[in-house]
Amino acid sequence: MITNKIFDEIAIGDKASMSRMLTKRDVDMFAMMSGDVNPTHFSDEFAKMLMETQKVSGHSMWGGALISSLLGNDLPGPGTVYKSQQLSFHGAVELGDTLSVSIRAKEKRNDGKTVVFECLAVNQRDEKIITGEAIVQAPIKKPTADASLLSDLKFHQRRSFQNLIEMVREYDPIAMAVCHPCSRNALEGAVDAAEASLMTPILVGPAERIKQVAEESAIDISAYELVDTSHSHESATKAVELCRNGTAEVLMKGSLHTDEIMGAVVKKDTGLRTNLRLSHVFIMDVPTYPKPLFVTDAAINIYPKLEDKVHILKNAILLAHSLGIDEPKIAILSAVETINPKIPSTLEAAALCKMADRGQITGAIIDGPLAFDNAISKEAAAIKGINTPVAGDTDVFLVPDLESGNILAKQLQYLVNAEAAGIVLGARVPFVLTSRADSRKARLASCAVAVAVAHARRQGKVTGGA
Repeated sequence: MITNKIFDEIAIGDKASMSRMLTKRDVDMFAMMSGDVNPTHFSDEFAKMLMETQKVSGHSMWGGALISSLLGNDLPGPGTVYKSQQLSFHGAVELGDTLSVSIRAKEKRNDGKTVVFECLAVNQRDEKIITGEAIVQAPIKKPTADASLLSDLKFHQRRSFQNLIEMVREYDPIAMAVCHPCSRNALEGAVDAAEASLMTPILVGPAERIKQVAEESAIDISAYELVDTSHSHESATKAVELCRNGTAEVLMKGSLHTDEIMGAVVKKDTGLRTNLRLSHVFIMDVPTYPKPLFVTDAAINIYPKLEDKVHILKNAILLAHSLGIDEPKIAILSAVETINPKIPSTLEAAALCKMADRGQITGAIIDGPLAFDNAISKEAAAIKGINTPVAGDTDVFLVPDLESGNILAKQLQYLVNAEAAGIVLGARVPFVLTSRADSRKARLASCAVAVAVAHARRQGKVTGGA
Protein backbone atom coordinates (compact mmCIF):
# COMPACT_ATOMS: atom_id res chain seq x y z
CA MET A 1 0.00 0.00 0.00
CA ILE A 2 1.33 3.46 -0.91
CA THR A 3 1.31 5.77 2.12
CA ASN A 4 2.28 9.36 2.90
CA LYS A 5 1.86 12.03 5.55
CA ILE A 6 -0.26 14.96 4.51
CA PHE A 7 0.49 18.45 5.82
CA ASP A 8 -1.94 18.24 8.74
CA GLU A 9 -0.42 14.93 9.94
CA ILE A 10 3.17 16.17 10.06
CA ALA A 11 4.45 17.27 13.46
CA ILE A 12 7.57 19.27 14.25
CA GLY A 13 10.30 16.74 15.05
CA ASP A 14 9.01 14.00 12.73
CA LYS A 15 11.97 12.08 11.29
CA ALA A 16 12.89 9.64 8.55
CA SER A 17 16.20 7.99 7.78
CA MET A 18 17.90 5.47 5.51
CA SER A 19 21.36 3.99 4.92
CA ARG A 20 22.94 3.18 1.57
CA MET A 21 26.37 1.86 0.58
CA LEU A 22 28.01 3.55 -2.41
CA THR A 23 28.79 0.95 -5.09
CA LYS A 24 30.49 1.15 -8.47
CA ARG A 25 27.09 0.65 -10.06
CA ASP A 26 25.74 3.70 -8.21
CA VAL A 27 28.61 5.82 -9.53
CA ASP A 28 28.16 4.56 -13.09
CA MET A 29 24.39 5.08 -13.11
CA PHE A 30 24.63 8.56 -11.56
CA ALA A 31 27.22 9.53 -14.19
CA MET A 32 25.00 8.19 -16.97
CA MET A 33 21.97 10.05 -15.65
CA SER A 34 23.71 13.36 -14.92
CA GLY A 35 26.39 13.39 -17.63
CA ASP A 36 29.06 14.07 -14.97
CA VAL A 37 32.00 11.88 -16.04
CA ASN A 38 34.66 13.60 -13.93
CA PRO A 39 37.52 11.00 -13.94
CA THR A 40 38.03 11.29 -10.17
CA HIS A 41 34.82 9.25 -9.88
CA PHE A 42 36.22 6.38 -11.93
CA SER A 43 40.00 6.17 -11.44
CA ASP A 44 42.08 5.94 -8.25
CA GLU A 45 45.00 7.43 -10.19
CA PHE A 46 43.04 10.54 -11.14
CA ALA A 47 41.66 10.80 -7.60
CA LYS A 48 45.21 10.81 -6.21
CA MET A 49 46.43 13.21 -8.88
CA LEU A 50 43.67 15.80 -8.66
CA MET A 51 42.23 15.52 -5.15
CA GLU A 52 43.25 14.92 -1.56
CA THR A 53 42.06 11.33 -1.57
CA GLN A 54 43.57 7.91 -2.25
CA LYS A 55 40.45 6.36 -3.76
CA VAL A 56 37.59 6.98 -6.14
CA SER A 57 34.85 9.07 -4.55
CA GLY A 58 31.22 9.31 -5.51
CA HIS A 59 29.41 12.34 -6.90
CA SER A 60 28.54 14.75 -4.10
CA MET A 61 24.97 15.04 -5.35
CA TRP A 62 24.51 11.26 -4.98
CA GLY A 63 24.04 12.03 -1.29
CA GLY A 64 21.66 14.82 -2.24
CA ALA A 65 19.66 12.33 -4.29
CA LEU A 66 19.30 10.10 -1.20
CA ILE A 67 17.80 13.05 0.68
CA SER A 68 15.39 13.58 -2.22
CA SER A 69 14.37 9.90 -2.10
CA LEU A 70 13.60 10.16 1.63
CA LEU A 71 11.36 13.14 1.06
CA GLY A 72 9.58 11.58 -1.91
CA ASN A 73 9.24 8.04 -0.57
CA ASP A 74 8.94 8.32 3.21
CA LEU A 75 8.35 11.77 4.71
CA PRO A 76 6.13 13.41 3.61
CA GLY A 77 6.08 10.73 0.87
CA PRO A 78 4.23 10.48 -2.47
CA GLY A 79 2.75 13.79 -3.55
CA THR A 80 5.65 15.85 -2.14
CA VAL A 81 6.84 18.73 -4.34
CA TYR A 82 10.29 20.29 -3.91
CA LYS A 83 10.36 24.07 -3.40
CA SER A 84 14.06 24.52 -2.58
CA GLN A 85 17.12 22.64 -1.32
CA GLN A 86 20.27 24.01 0.32
CA LEU A 87 23.19 21.64 0.94
CA SER A 88 26.71 21.98 2.33
CA PHE A 89 29.26 19.24 1.62
CA HIS A 90 31.87 18.50 4.28
CA GLY A 91 33.64 15.39 2.96
CA ALA A 92 33.88 12.83 0.17
CA VAL A 93 32.01 9.52 -0.05
CA GLU A 94 34.38 6.78 -1.23
CA LEU A 95 33.36 3.51 -2.85
CA GLY A 96 32.21 1.13 -0.12
CA ASP A 97 31.27 3.92 2.30
CA THR A 98 27.81 3.72 3.88
CA LEU A 99 25.94 7.00 4.02
CA SER A 100 23.24 7.33 6.70
CA VAL A 101 20.82 10.06 5.66
CA SER A 102 18.19 11.61 7.92
CA ILE A 103 15.60 14.39 7.67
CA ARG A 104 13.67 16.12 10.48
CA ALA A 105 10.68 18.43 10.20
CA LYS A 106 11.64 21.70 11.88
CA GLU A 107 9.04 24.20 10.66
CA LYS A 108 5.50 24.24 9.24
CA ARG A 109 4.58 27.44 7.44
CA ASN A 110 1.29 29.26 7.55
CA ASP A 111 0.50 28.77 3.89
CA GLY A 112 -0.92 25.40 4.92
CA LYS A 113 1.29 23.26 2.72
CA THR A 114 4.99 24.06 3.19
CA VAL A 115 7.32 22.15 5.53
CA VAL A 116 10.98 22.87 6.22
CA PHE A 117 13.22 19.85 6.85
CA GLU A 118 16.68 19.72 8.40
CA CYS A 119 18.92 17.36 6.37
CA LEU A 120 21.97 15.40 7.52
CA ALA A 121 24.20 12.67 6.08
CA VAL A 122 27.02 10.92 7.95
CA ASN A 123 29.30 8.04 6.94
CA GLN A 124 29.97 4.78 8.79
CA ARG A 125 32.59 6.56 10.93
CA ASP A 126 29.94 9.08 12.00
CA GLU A 127 31.74 11.82 10.07
CA LYS A 128 29.48 14.61 8.87
CA ILE A 129 29.29 14.53 5.04
CA ILE A 130 26.24 16.68 4.16
CA THR A 131 24.18 19.21 6.08
CA GLY A 132 21.37 21.36 4.76
CA GLU A 133 17.74 22.32 4.58
CA ALA A 134 14.91 21.30 2.27
CA ILE A 135 11.64 23.15 1.77
CA VAL A 136 8.83 21.11 0.29
CA GLN A 137 5.15 21.37 -0.45
CA ALA A 138 3.61 18.52 1.51
CA PRO A 139 0.81 16.44 -0.01
CA ILE A 140 -2.73 17.42 0.95
CA LYS A 141 -4.40 14.13 -0.09
CA LYS A 142 -3.95 10.52 0.95
CA PRO A 143 -3.42 7.87 -1.77
CA THR A 144 -6.49 5.80 -2.60
CA ALA A 145 -4.86 3.07 -4.71
CA ASP A 146 -2.39 0.34 -3.82
CA ALA A 147 1.05 -0.30 -5.23
CA SER A 148 -0.30 -2.64 -7.94
CA LEU A 149 -0.57 0.46 -10.14
CA LEU A 150 3.24 0.39 -10.19
CA SER A 151 3.41 -3.19 -11.51
CA ASP A 152 5.42 -2.05 -14.53
CA LEU A 153 8.15 -0.63 -12.26
CA LYS A 154 10.31 -3.72 -11.98
CA PHE A 155 13.39 -2.39 -10.19
CA HIS A 156 13.28 -2.64 -6.40
CA GLN A 157 15.37 -0.80 -3.86
CA ARG A 158 18.61 -2.77 -3.52
CA ARG A 159 18.71 -3.49 0.20
CA SER A 160 19.42 -7.24 0.39
CA PHE A 161 23.16 -6.97 0.97
CA GLN A 162 22.92 -3.88 3.14
CA ASN A 163 20.30 -5.54 5.35
CA LEU A 164 22.54 -8.58 5.70
CA ILE A 165 25.58 -6.49 6.63
CA GLU A 166 23.57 -4.56 9.22
CA MET A 167 22.23 -7.81 10.68
CA VAL A 168 25.62 -9.39 11.35
CA ARG A 169 27.03 -6.20 12.89
CA GLU A 170 24.92 -7.10 15.92
CA TYR A 171 26.75 -10.41 16.43
CA ASP A 172 29.74 -11.14 18.63
CA PRO A 173 33.09 -10.84 16.77
CA ILE A 174 34.03 -13.75 14.50
CA ALA A 175 37.70 -14.45 13.71
CA MET A 176 38.43 -14.96 10.00
CA ALA A 177 41.63 -16.54 8.66
CA VAL A 178 42.46 -14.56 5.51
CA CYS A 179 44.69 -16.78 3.39
CA HIS A 180 47.53 -15.07 1.49
CA PRO A 181 46.17 -11.49 1.14
CA CYS A 182 49.09 -10.38 -1.02
CA SER A 183 47.20 -8.12 -3.43
CA ARG A 184 45.37 -4.87 -2.89
CA ASN A 185 41.95 -6.41 -3.62
CA ALA A 186 42.46 -9.29 -1.19
CA LEU A 187 43.84 -7.13 1.61
CA GLU A 188 41.30 -4.38 1.09
CA GLY A 189 38.43 -6.90 1.24
CA ALA A 190 39.56 -8.20 4.62
CA VAL A 191 40.16 -4.75 6.10
CA ASP A 192 36.86 -3.41 4.73
CA ALA A 193 35.04 -6.24 6.51
CA ALA A 194 36.88 -5.49 9.74
CA GLU A 195 36.17 -1.75 9.51
CA ALA A 196 32.50 -2.55 8.86
CA SER A 197 32.53 -4.47 12.18
CA LEU A 198 31.77 -7.78 10.46
CA MET A 199 34.75 -9.81 11.69
CA THR A 200 38.31 -9.79 13.06
CA PRO A 201 40.87 -10.78 10.40
CA ILE A 202 43.94 -12.94 10.95
CA LEU A 203 46.21 -12.21 7.99
CA VAL A 204 48.07 -15.37 6.96
CA GLY A 205 50.91 -14.97 4.46
CA PRO A 206 54.44 -13.61 3.88
CA ALA A 207 54.56 -10.79 6.42
CA GLU A 208 56.89 -8.45 4.56
CA ARG A 209 54.99 -8.84 1.31
CA ILE A 210 51.65 -8.12 3.02
CA LYS A 211 53.12 -5.05 4.73
CA GLN A 212 54.45 -3.81 1.39
CA VAL A 213 51.04 -4.19 -0.28
CA ALA A 214 49.44 -2.37 2.66
CA GLU A 215 51.92 0.50 2.43
CA GLU A 216 51.59 0.85 -1.34
CA SER A 217 47.79 0.79 -1.11
CA ALA A 218 47.56 3.08 1.95
CA ILE A 219 45.78 0.35 3.97
CA ASP A 220 46.33 0.38 7.73
CA ILE A 221 46.81 -3.20 9.02
CA SER A 222 48.47 -2.31 12.32
CA ALA A 223 45.47 -3.48 14.36
CA TYR A 224 45.36 -7.00 12.91
CA GLU A 225 47.21 -10.21 13.75
CA LEU A 226 49.74 -11.26 11.10
CA VAL A 227 50.82 -14.92 10.77
CA ASP A 228 54.03 -15.13 8.75
CA THR A 229 54.46 -17.83 6.08
CA SER A 230 57.02 -18.44 3.34
CA HIS A 231 54.76 -19.04 0.33
CA SER A 232 51.16 -19.57 -0.77
CA HIS A 233 51.09 -23.32 -0.10
CA GLU A 234 52.17 -22.73 3.48
CA SER A 235 49.61 -19.92 3.76
CA ALA A 236 46.84 -22.34 2.77
CA THR A 237 48.02 -25.01 5.21
CA LYS A 238 48.33 -22.54 8.09
CA ALA A 239 44.99 -20.82 7.45
CA VAL A 240 43.21 -24.18 7.35
CA GLU A 241 45.01 -25.19 10.57
CA LEU A 242 43.74 -22.04 12.32
CA CYS A 243 40.20 -22.99 11.32
CA ARG A 244 40.65 -26.64 12.28
CA ASN A 245 41.89 -25.83 15.80
CA GLY A 246 39.17 -23.24 16.42
CA THR A 247 41.32 -20.11 16.37
CA ALA A 248 39.32 -18.89 13.36
CA GLU A 249 35.67 -19.63 12.55
CA VAL A 250 35.70 -18.48 8.92
CA LEU A 251 38.17 -19.01 6.07
CA MET A 252 38.68 -16.41 3.33
CA LYS A 253 40.64 -16.84 0.11
CA GLY A 254 43.20 -14.16 -0.69
CA SER A 255 45.38 -13.81 -3.79
CA LEU A 256 46.50 -17.42 -4.14
CA HIS A 257 45.07 -19.83 -6.72
CA THR A 258 41.79 -21.50 -5.78
CA ASP A 259 43.29 -24.99 -6.33
CA GLU A 260 45.93 -24.32 -3.67
CA ILE A 261 43.52 -23.44 -0.88
CA MET A 262 40.97 -26.06 -1.93
CA GLY A 263 43.73 -28.68 -1.78
CA ALA A 264 44.41 -27.77 1.84
CA VAL A 265 40.69 -27.69 2.70
CA VAL A 266 39.92 -31.19 1.34
CA LYS A 267 42.94 -33.03 2.79
CA LYS A 268 41.63 -36.07 4.65
CA ASP A 269 43.62 -35.82 7.89
CA THR A 270 44.47 -32.12 8.16
CA GLY A 271 41.70 -30.40 6.17
CA LEU A 272 38.19 -29.22 6.94
CA ARG A 273 36.03 -31.93 5.41
CA THR A 274 32.77 -33.09 6.98
CA ASN A 275 30.11 -35.63 6.13
CA LEU A 276 28.77 -33.24 3.49
CA ARG A 277 30.23 -32.60 0.07
CA LEU A 278 31.66 -29.13 -0.52
CA SER A 279 29.48 -26.87 -2.63
CA HIS A 280 29.33 -23.22 -3.60
CA VAL A 281 26.38 -20.83 -3.33
CA PHE A 282 26.01 -17.47 -5.06
CA ILE A 283 23.82 -15.11 -3.05
CA MET A 284 22.53 -12.59 -5.58
CA ASP A 285 20.90 -9.20 -5.14
CA VAL A 286 18.94 -8.89 -8.40
CA PRO A 287 17.38 -5.47 -9.07
CA THR A 288 14.37 -7.06 -10.80
CA TYR A 289 13.62 -9.50 -7.95
CA PRO A 290 12.34 -8.51 -4.49
CA LYS A 291 14.59 -10.75 -2.37
CA PRO A 292 17.99 -12.48 -2.51
CA LEU A 293 18.37 -15.37 -4.97
CA PHE A 294 20.70 -18.30 -4.27
CA VAL A 295 22.30 -20.14 -7.19
CA THR A 296 24.02 -23.46 -6.44
CA ASP A 297 26.37 -25.01 -7.44
CA ALA A 298 28.05 -22.79 -10.02
CA ALA A 299 31.70 -23.03 -8.93
CA ILE A 300 32.83 -26.39 -7.50
CA ASN A 301 30.85 -29.48 -8.59
CA ILE A 302 31.14 -29.75 -12.37
CA TYR A 303 28.68 -32.56 -13.17
CA PRO A 304 27.08 -33.52 -9.84
CA LYS A 305 25.27 -36.82 -9.60
CA LEU A 306 22.08 -37.36 -7.61
CA GLU A 307 23.95 -38.11 -4.38
CA ASP A 308 26.03 -34.94 -4.84
CA LYS A 309 22.89 -32.87 -5.38
CA VAL A 310 21.50 -34.11 -2.07
CA HIS A 311 24.56 -32.61 -0.36
CA ILE A 312 24.37 -29.40 -2.41
CA LEU A 313 20.71 -29.07 -1.49
CA LYS A 314 21.33 -29.65 2.22
CA ASN A 315 24.14 -27.06 2.24
CA ALA A 316 21.85 -24.49 0.62
CA ILE A 317 19.08 -25.19 3.14
CA LEU A 318 21.48 -24.78 6.06
CA LEU A 319 22.67 -21.49 4.57
CA ALA A 320 19.11 -20.22 4.19
CA HIS A 321 18.34 -21.12 7.81
CA SER A 322 21.48 -19.24 8.91
CA LEU A 323 20.19 -16.13 7.13
CA GLY A 324 16.79 -16.32 8.81
CA ILE A 325 14.89 -18.01 5.96
CA ASP A 326 13.11 -20.73 7.95
CA GLU A 327 11.57 -22.58 5.02
CA PRO A 328 13.33 -21.67 1.77
CA LYS A 329 11.54 -22.35 -1.49
CA ILE A 330 13.81 -24.29 -3.81
CA ALA A 331 13.39 -24.69 -7.57
CA ILE A 332 15.28 -27.61 -9.09
CA LEU A 333 16.02 -26.26 -12.56
CA SER A 334 16.03 -28.05 -15.88
CA ALA A 335 15.23 -27.16 -19.47
CA VAL A 336 11.63 -28.33 -19.06
CA GLU A 337 9.11 -28.76 -16.27
CA THR A 338 8.12 -32.32 -17.17
CA ILE A 339 10.02 -35.54 -16.49
CA ASN A 340 11.87 -36.69 -19.61
CA PRO A 341 14.03 -39.83 -19.47
CA LYS A 342 16.31 -38.29 -22.10
CA ILE A 343 17.09 -35.33 -19.79
CA PRO A 344 18.84 -36.70 -16.66
CA SER A 345 18.32 -33.51 -14.65
CA THR A 346 14.53 -34.00 -14.79
CA LEU A 347 14.87 -37.51 -13.35
CA GLU A 348 17.18 -36.26 -10.59
CA ALA A 349 14.75 -33.44 -9.80
CA ALA A 350 11.91 -35.92 -9.44
CA ALA A 351 14.03 -38.12 -7.16
CA LEU A 352 15.01 -35.17 -4.96
CA CYS A 353 11.37 -34.11 -4.60
CA LYS A 354 10.36 -37.63 -3.62
CA MET A 355 13.20 -37.72 -1.06
CA ALA A 356 11.80 -34.49 0.38
CA ASP A 357 8.30 -36.05 0.49
CA ARG A 358 9.71 -39.01 2.45
CA GLY A 359 11.57 -36.82 4.95
CA GLN A 360 15.07 -37.59 3.63
CA ILE A 361 15.56 -33.87 2.90
CA THR A 362 13.90 -31.45 5.32
CA GLY A 363 13.68 -27.75 6.12
CA ALA A 364 12.54 -26.48 2.72
CA ILE A 365 9.74 -26.45 0.14
CA ILE A 366 11.19 -28.17 -2.91
CA ASP A 367 9.76 -28.53 -6.42
CA GLY A 368 11.11 -29.65 -9.75
CA PRO A 369 11.85 -30.10 -12.47
CA LEU A 370 11.04 -26.47 -13.21
CA ALA A 371 12.15 -24.45 -16.20
CA PHE A 372 13.52 -21.02 -15.36
CA ASP A 373 10.43 -19.16 -16.54
CA ASN A 374 7.93 -21.03 -14.40
CA ALA A 375 10.28 -20.99 -11.41
CA ILE A 376 10.64 -17.22 -11.48
CA SER A 377 7.18 -16.20 -12.73
CA LYS A 378 3.80 -17.15 -11.29
CA GLU A 379 2.20 -16.05 -14.55
CA ALA A 380 4.37 -18.38 -16.63
CA ALA A 381 3.63 -21.26 -14.26
CA ALA A 382 -0.11 -20.58 -14.40
CA ILE A 383 -0.12 -20.54 -18.19
CA LYS A 384 1.46 -24.00 -18.17
CA GLY A 385 -0.91 -25.27 -15.49
CA ILE A 386 1.79 -25.62 -12.82
CA ASN A 387 0.49 -25.11 -9.29
CA THR A 388 3.39 -24.76 -6.85
CA PRO A 389 4.24 -22.31 -4.03
CA VAL A 390 7.78 -22.14 -5.42
CA ALA A 391 6.79 -20.44 -8.69
CA GLY A 392 7.41 -16.71 -8.53
CA ASP A 393 8.71 -16.93 -4.95
CA THR A 394 11.92 -18.93 -5.35
CA ASP A 395 14.73 -18.50 -2.82
CA VAL A 396 17.17 -21.09 -4.21
CA PHE A 397 17.95 -22.32 -7.72
CA LEU A 398 19.50 -25.79 -7.72
CA VAL A 399 21.06 -25.94 -11.19
CA PRO A 400 21.75 -29.08 -13.25
CA ASP A 401 25.54 -28.59 -13.41
CA LEU A 402 28.33 -26.05 -13.02
CA GLU A 403 28.11 -24.85 -16.63
CA SER A 404 24.44 -23.93 -16.47
CA GLY A 405 24.79 -22.43 -12.99
CA ASN A 406 27.76 -20.30 -13.93
CA ILE A 407 26.02 -19.06 -17.07
CA LEU A 408 22.90 -18.19 -15.06
CA ALA A 409 24.85 -16.32 -12.38
CA LYS A 410 26.92 -14.37 -14.94
CA GLN A 411 23.81 -13.49 -16.95
CA LEU A 412 22.20 -12.03 -13.85
CA GLN A 413 25.36 -10.06 -13.08
CA TYR A 414 26.07 -8.66 -16.51
CA LEU A 415 22.61 -8.36 -18.08
CA VAL A 416 20.58 -7.07 -15.13
CA ASN A 417 23.43 -5.72 -12.96
CA ALA A 418 22.93 -8.15 -10.08
CA GLU A 419 25.45 -8.11 -7.25
CA ALA A 420 26.80 -11.55 -6.30
CA ALA A 421 28.25 -12.69 -3.00
CA GLY A 422 29.70 -16.18 -2.74
CA ILE A 423 30.44 -18.81 -0.10
CA VAL A 424 31.60 -22.43 0.02
CA LEU A 425 29.74 -24.74 2.40
CA GLY A 426 30.16 -28.32 3.52
CA ALA A 427 33.45 -27.71 5.38
CA ARG A 428 33.97 -27.34 9.13
CA VAL A 429 33.81 -23.58 8.70
CA PRO A 430 32.22 -21.35 6.05
CA PHE A 431 34.69 -20.45 3.32
CA VAL A 432 34.61 -17.08 1.50
CA LEU A 433 35.75 -17.68 -2.07
CA THR A 434 36.19 -14.25 -3.62
CA SER A 435 36.95 -13.22 -7.19
CA ARG A 436 39.08 -10.36 -8.45
CA ALA A 437 36.00 -9.15 -10.36
CA ASP A 438 33.92 -8.86 -7.17
CA SER A 439 32.81 -5.37 -6.20
CA ARG A 440 33.68 -4.01 -2.78
CA LYS A 441 30.05 -4.40 -1.72
CA ALA A 442 29.95 -8.02 -2.93
CA ARG A 443 33.11 -8.86 -0.95
CA LEU A 444 31.55 -7.34 2.17
CA ALA A 445 28.35 -9.27 1.59
CA SER A 446 30.31 -12.53 1.18
CA CYS A 447 31.98 -11.90 4.54
CA ALA A 448 28.62 -11.08 6.10
CA VAL A 449 27.13 -14.36 4.83
CA ALA A 450 30.05 -16.31 6.28
CA VAL A 451 29.72 -14.54 9.63
CA ALA A 452 25.99 -15.31 9.71
CA VAL A 453 26.70 -19.01 9.12
CA ALA A 454 29.45 -19.07 11.76
CA HIS A 455 27.17 -17.34 14.27
CA ALA A 456 24.33 -19.81 13.55
CA ARG A 457 26.77 -22.67 14.22
CA ARG A 458 27.80 -21.03 17.51
CA GLN A 459 24.17 -20.88 18.54
CA GLY A 460 23.53 -24.47 17.50
CA LYS A 461 20.91 -23.30 15.00
CA VAL A 462 22.49 -25.25 12.15
CA THR A 463 24.56 -28.41 12.13
CA GLY A 464 26.58 -30.38 9.62
CA GLY A 465 28.85 -28.89 6.99
CA ALA A 466 27.37 -25.39 6.93
